[in-house]
Amino acid sequence: MSYLSRKLYRRWMFVLGVIATVAYRIIVVLNHYSPVWVQIAWYVGTVGFVWYFSHRFRVENRRDKLVTELGLVNKIKNNEPLSEKDRQALASVLNGLQTSLSKWNYVAIFALSVLALAYGVYQDFLMVFLF
Repeated sequence: MSYLSRKLYRRWMFVLGVIATVAYRIIVVLNHYSPVWVQIAWYVGTVGFVWYFSHRFRVENRRDKLVTELGLVNKIKNNEPLSEKDRQALASVLNGLQTSLSKWNYVAIFALSVLALAYGVYQDFLMVFLF
């Protein structure tokens, strides 16, 4: 896969994570309007999260396997010299951590969860005290 296609795929994964997050969190609003839209949002969110988190699992496994196979943790701890292959692998892992958009997906999940929770509590408050 070329650099450009990897970059586009990573951005797609970010967008997919946000879409799945919005889809799950909007269910609390859609519950008051349409069961059909609740189902659609649930499926969009579930498929989106399955795809997004399977991608994240593969990325993390690839990084972990590389670090483990090359024994990078022990080499760093023991102040051993690193080969060129070790340096390239370590640079790749660190670059991936720096350029990853996953932390922004976590921010979106947190923020939208807070909003959905607040909306849900507000709606429940209305239902209990006003009706």
